[in-house]
Amino acid sequence: MTTEAITTRGASRIDRKQAFTRKPVNTPADKAVGALSHTALVVWSLIVILPLLWTLMTSFKTTKEIFASPFSLPANWNFNNYVSAWTQEGIGNYFLNTVIVVGFALVIVMVLGAMCAYVLARYKFFGSRAIYYLMLAGLTFPVFLAIVPLFFVLRNIGLLNTLPGLILTYVAFALPFTVFFLYSFFKGLPDEIAEAAAIDGAGEWRTFFQVMLPMAKPGMASVAIFNFLGLWNQFLLPVALNTNKSNYVLSQGMASFASSAGYAVDFGALFAAVVITIVPVLVAYVIFQRQLQGSVSQGTMK
Repeated sequence: MTTEAITTRGASRIDRKQAFTRKPVNTPADKAVGALSHTALVVWSLIVILPLLWTLMTSFKTTKEIFASPFSLPANWNFNNYVSAWTQEGIGNYFLNTVIVVGFALVIVMVLGAMCAYVLARYKFFGSRAIYYLMLAGLTFPVFLAIVPLFFVLRNIGLLNTLPGLILTYVAFALPFTVFFLYSFFKGLPDEIAEAAAIDGAGEWRTFFQVMLPMAKPGMASVAIFNFLGLWNQFLLPVALNTNKSNYVLSQGMASFASSAGYAVDFGALFAAVVITIVPVLVAYVIFQRQLQGSVSQGTMK
């Protein structure tokens, strides 16, 4: 091979390398789309963030200050409104009831949903597909159509207007979504891992809890966030099935607080109660957002 041929081949390789490493050229249309997208995101962020900041600022103001100057800073930054909302208006009791109901319901639905999704995804038996499709049908069933039957069922078993009755109702309505969400995660896990665990002497329960369930951790975290948000903000079921004021959850307590005194309501304490209600949701999302992003990226790589 001549020197000229070698030089030509080396030059062609360099040209191909430069062609692959060349940065894409942004056309005017691409720049316009990018600018429009960033503008829309900024506007949307302001629409979401500014009301939250205004609510937080207003929670430190008195009712007189709110009506006199809604958008000015409070004269005194103190927590009197939060103390009043927590003690006098009963938000503390409603908050405790919500934590109990949502906490127990979330744990139960995650355990039962994971077990049900695992069995339906990994084992084939008579009626397995029918059970799975019935679970999917539960996602399409409107909640308000079940209010009357649920009322009589809970009354007949003595759980109407009680926290355990509300917990069971929450579990029943969150279970279909949990099974549907986790089904694909367990379906995508390799069979070789379960077989290796069986060879090592692990039983079905140990294989599920110590081997397969940790592998579905991103999916578990994601569905836990979605269930937490849905159960925390649930309003229709508590209003219809939990009329005992001592067992009110936050959504009921907030509605009762806002409508109890009409225009004479303490708006400073009301805004403080709103902040108390939304803070746990924001904290939960901040803590688990990485798991949520990880589950999305894992689903796209399968």
